[in-house]
Amino acid sequence: MAQIVRFRLDMAAEERVTELRDRIAAEGLRVPHEVPTVTFAAAAQIPAAARVELTEALRGLSLPSLWLPTLGSVAGHDDDLVLSAIVDTELLAVHSAVHDALAGKVRSPFGSYLPGAWLPHVVLAHERPADAFALLHPVRPLRAAIEGVEIADTRDGSSEPLFA
Repeated sequence: MAQIVRFRLDMAAEERVTELRDRIAAEGLRVPHEVPTVTFAAAAQIPAAARVELTEALRGLSLPSLWLPTLGSVAGHDDDLVLSAIVDTELLAVHSAVHDALAGKVRSPFGSYLPGAWLPHVVLAHERPADAFALLHPVRPLRAAIEGVEIADTRDGSSEPLFA
């Protein structure tokens, strides 16, 4: 990946995801080290003009809460265990607005994040998903408010807040 639009979870949800990751890591499995987020879009490059337009689009929206009740996997990330979100009309509307703001302005958008292909999720483990699943199942559903939106560069780890 290169640059992503990610939505940050509220502090309580972040702490809960971190606790789940810590349980997995305690068993020697590899977990993400970055803050728990949900990626809404990804592209090779998201230029400044697209960031401005996205920020304006987000200011006019009510950001939904996420309901993350299901452990599973996502196509293309077979080695990951994720906590998947329930997709409702409110969440889809925000996702569509993100992509409408970025359409034609980014370089090489990633197809798995486009409307119709996207499955919102938070990554819990980066290896042995069946073992990680067994460690956490059954998982208590997690309700997460969106605390902010940022652009992150996956190559260097930098991030730029767009909306808080």
